Amino acid sequence: MNPIIQTLKELNISDEKISELFQALTENPMMAMAVIQGLGIAPEKLQELMMTIMTNPDLIKEAVDELGLDFSKVEEAKSKLGK
Repeated sequence: MNPIIQTLKELNISDEKISELFQALTENPMMAMAVIQGLGIAPEKLQELMMTIMTNPDLIKEAVDELGLDFSKVEEAKSKLGK
């Protein structure tokens, strides 16, 4: 299991919320930040999770693939943010 998904499950985040988070990430990364904040993750746990992602950004692609979402939408969203 992807470490991001595993950590979220350990924090008692439901599968539905995990899917919602990654769906938001693929469609609108800024919206994903609002979803993350709404999950009620303790700041120190959120910081650990963000450090994991920052040190290994490929984990996002792995998580998106594991959840069966379209990673090309993440790339598309990133290009929109860059404009």
